[in-house]
Formats: sequence, structure tokens, C-alpha cells
Amino acid sequence: MKIVYDYQIFNEQKYGGISRYICEVANRIAQIEGFDVKILACSYINKHLESVNPELVIGMQRQHIPKTKILIDKLNAQFSKFWLKSNKPSIIHETYYSTTRIAPKGSRTVVTVYDMIHEKFNFLLNNKLDRELTLSKIEATKRADHIICISNSTKQDLLEILDINPDKVSVIYLGHSLIHKSKIDWKLNIQSKPYILYVGQRAGYKNFERLLQAYASNQNIQRDFNLICCGANSFSTHELDLICKLGLNGNKVIHVTTDDQALVKLYREASVFIYPSLYEGFGLPLLEAMSLECPVVCSNTSSLPEVAGEAAEFFDPYSTESIANSLEKVLYSSERAKNLIKLGKQRVKAFSWEACAKQTCSLYRSLI
Repeated sequence: MKIVYDYQIFNEQKYGGISRYICEVANRIAQIEGFDVKILACSYINKHLESVNPELVIGMQRQHIPKTKILIDKLNAQFSKFWLKSNKPSIIHETYYSTTRIAPKGSRTVVTVYDMIHEKFNFLLNNKLDRELTLSKIEATKRADHIICISNSTKQDLLEILDINPDKVSVIYLGHSLIHKSKIDWKLNIQSKPYILYVGQRAGYKNFERLLQAYASNQNIQRDFNLICCGANSFSTHELDLICKLGLNGNKVIHVTTDDQALVKLYREASVFIYPSLYEGFGLPLLEAMSLECPVVCSNTSSLPEVAGEAAEFFDPYSTESIANSLEKVLYSSERAKNLIKLGKQRVKAFSWEACAKQTCSLYRSLI
């Protein structure tokens, strides 16, 4: 059975969760007897492809997104059309959302829906690109022979918002990729005070501003713990103004940028990992924290209770008081923290890339 993953996401993300997911699954399915796997990346910028068996990748890597990206996208589409017509795969797994059919006649199509954030939070649709993304998602899901959702929460939202036949929707959970190395030579250039760890983007539905307000509202937590924010861009002017307005100096709320191995160290040494998001399609950082024995404190919304199970201290993400109270329960109770670590180590066993790949294989077979 010939499986092809298309080019879309690999010219959009240099790094990122979606491209990592595709690479992890493709690498593993290629090792299963009876599957001929190709990633039709074309002209791409993605770094995760470097971890994939080079025999699977068709394309050429560039270091940066050029000003002519629109032209390159068109060339990628034309090259893909020619290659697919000549090679006729059994299944095309679209890596993102396209308004037009990519698969040639006779090939079956699969698309993965990662979340319904734009549809749930209508304010995001004020942006033209976000509106186009939503329209593309509608077309891609209606056209697909089968849809994978990465959580039951995402599946439920998809079926509620779009007119989709539930029989063509399956849930396949993600795995996690951070490797726990015994020794990592990386030092955080801050005072040695214990810290709360936040990882990822911070805008909008990520609810970072309420986290700042909750942190500022509790003098004990402020005194005893820093707040370390890892990933994304440096603090914006708006964020810096809010930090100042809340009376939080730069020695308390700190932004750092790291690679994966330094992130492992941050998780491993954090007092808690906090995830205040209003909505997630899955919540991969929860599994990363659990796998590295870091207690998890997170929102009680969307897919997060589904993924975390009993291995998290939950809060209402719309309430700064609830956020602060949940932090206190874990930060000032070694018994609760140890219990969450124990529960997390068990919970994370339910999620692996091997299981994700095997379930995806079974789905592919069912379509032929």
C-alpha cells in the first residue's frame, strides 16, 4: 500500500506540532511491512524532516521562507500534481487544509483535524488569513474520505460545528517526543529560586494574561516562585506593560528560548507546569511534563481533562482566583505534588507514537 503525505505543512512550519506529528507517524509506518511511505515535501523549510529516513522524503530543503513563498506554493502544487499522477498512491494524507483536491483520481484521502479553535473563538475570524483557514478546513473535511481527530473533544466540536458524517471520523491520540537524558549541559541564567513553568504561545485563547494576574494576586507565590515562560517570541510591549502594571519586575517573570534538550531540563526542575489555555485540540505539553516527572496544573476545559485524566490539578481558566488556588494546592503540598507525579507517570503510558502509527495504519487499511 502506497501512502503519501503532501507538502502543505512543510512549507508553513520550520518547527511545529503538526509537522512533528506527521514525521513521527510516517517514520514508524514506513517500518511496517506492506507500506510504501513517501513525504512529498517538495520545496520546504521544515526541520523535523531531518529526523525522517531520507529515503522517504521527496523534495529540497531551504533555510528560510522567501518573499516568493506564494510562487513556491504554486510550484509545489504543480509538482505534486505531476508526481501524484505518475505514482498513483493508494492514500493521500493531507497534512493541512486545502480548498482543492490534491489526490489524483482513484486515490483515497485522509485529513487530520487538530482543533476547532478558530470556529469556537469567532473573534479570531476578524483576520483574513483565519477566515481563509476556516473555509479551507470546511472544504478539506467535506472532501476527505476519512477524518482523524486528535481527541474526542475535537471530534465533538467538529461534528457540532460542521455538517460531517460521524461515520467518517476517528479519534487517534498523539504521542510525545521529548527524550529524558540523564545529563544535560545547560544552565538557566537566573537566580536559583524555584519556578513555575509555562511553555508555548501566549496570545489570545492561551490565556497568559490571566495567568499573570493570578500570579500577581498571590503574594506568597510571588515571593517563593519565579514564573518562567519558555518558547514563542520575547514579551511584547503589551505584555511588558501588563507585567509592570501588575507590579511584577523582570526578575520574577522571565522569558527564555531553548531547544528541546534544554526544555527537558526546564520541565524536570520546575516546581509545577501550568497550562491555562481556554481551548486545546489535544494538549501535548501535558504529556511532556508528565513524562519528565513535573506536576501538572491546568484548565478544566476542552480536551485537557481528557488527556490529563486524574494526573492534574484542574482550575477554571476564566477565574484568576481558581488559577491561584490550584497553584497553591500543589506548590505548598509536597504530598499532592508527589501524587501528581506518580499519576502522571502512569497516565503518559497511554500515549505513544507507536500506538498512534499502528492505529493510523489500521485506518488506512480500512479505506482500501
